[in-house]
Amino acid sequence: MKARDLITTARSLTELDRRRPKQANLRRAVSTAYYAVFHSLAQTAADMLIGRKHPSAWHQVYRALEHGNAKNACLNKQAMQGFPREIQEFAKKFVALQNARHQADYSREASYDRQDTLAAIDRAAGAISQLEGASNHDRCGFVVHLLFKRRVP
Repeated sequence: MKARDLITTARSLTELDRRRPKQANLRRAVSTAYYAVFHSLAQTAADMLIGRKHPSAWHQVYRALEHGNAKNACLNKQAMQGFPREIQEFAKKFVALQNARHQADYSREASYDRQDTLAAIDRAAGAISQLEGASNHDRCGFVVHLLFKRRVP
């Protein structure tokens, strides 16, 4: 799944009804924006740890990323302090976008407008850029932090 394609899809959903956008389209756009970030992170994990020469192993790592575990790892302030600013900012946006996706997908009370939805999509696109802009060393360390259970020595 290509993250940038999902960002484009999310933006398209906000344009479907020019005058009065449907809540279903705006909710789907918020959810799709989160999934763009999630898939960007899954691809980064597989690329950093395996590379494309071993497709089966690459796919295994790609699918190993779990939403809840990734969120919890991003919320681990002590562990996150060791990463540079762009990784820390990515982690904050990942958590915020995951929370927004939960609201969009499951809250009956949540209501969206085009401007707020586009702002969420912009945050997702910015998060992807921050992750891509980090050094290979920092991205690799970050995905290890997300994928592997932390053990005390």
